[in-house]
Amino acid sequence: MKQRPLGSTGIMVSLLGLGAGSVGDASLSERDAELLLKGALDLGISLIDTAPSYGSSEERIGKYLREDRSRFTLSTKCGYGVPGVPDWSPECIRIGVDLALERLRTDVIDVMHFHSCPVETLVRPGVLEALEAAVQAGKVRVAAYSGENDALAWAIESDRFGVIQRSVNLCDQKAFAGAPETPAGRAIGLLAKRPLANAAWDFASRPEREDVAVYWDRLKALGLNLEAIPPQEFALRFAAFAPGVSSCLVGTRSLTRLYELADGLSRGPLPETIIQHTRASYERVGERWPGLV
Repeated sequence: MKQRPLGSTGIMVSLLGLGAGSVGDASLSERDAELLLKGALDLGISLIDTAPSYGSSEERIGKYLREDRSRFTLSTKCGYGVPGVPDWSPECIRIGVDLALERLRTDVIDVMHFHSCPVETLVRPGVLEALEAAVQAGKVRVAAYSGENDALAWAIESDRFGVIQRSVNLCDQKAFAGAPETPAGRAIGLLAKRPLANAAWDFASRPEREDVAVYWDRLKALGLNLEAIPPQEFALRFAAFAPGVSSCLVGTRSLTRLYELADGLSRGPLPETIIQHTRASYERVGERWPGLV
């Protein structure tokens, strides 16, 4: 599995990362969760991304990968969900980091994201400072932001985050404007979420789930030919080799699918003619589409 630098953080991550939302699904057995997590590491995946809102994902990662902690970069989120504490308060950040460390059974979290909060939250007194204090205390290695649009632009311009996580896919191509940098020219690590565009091509008619429906509409407008290359491989190779992308986060409960995706990535970037056509289609109809949070 190809490894890439995560911006200027000094951390190396695998080109394919595991989005561990499915790991916390109650319908996934403990045994299957363990097999998925350990199998991902054996495949060469060295980045696992989770969140406190992903069911029992953090607990299961801590339970099954505690002995393998040195083998992977651990990414999670904070800012909400601390019992008895207001969301997006400095106290919520401080306690949330400590609770994540307990659930994940680790001494340090490599990448801690603020999870899709608006600009109004980012500028609230003490909020960013609370995350930075966790970095200074050695509990977190890198402060990060996961989100889109105006809030993402503010996070990049602030020069206070070493990593960002945003949608990068056929239907969300704003990341192609260039590799993210701070105003001082420091490279920001870019984690691409939704690289498979929610597999919107799998639906013959407009799906009910809103985030999938948005991408279904966008795919229709783009009019791309997804027949020459299997759609999931087409989408993943397109996203993985976008400017500045360090890793593509794919959420799945199937180890077989991870192996299929890794095999597709081994074929490298899409042919330049296909990339140019895909970019031109987006520039024709999608330039004003907001990033999907």
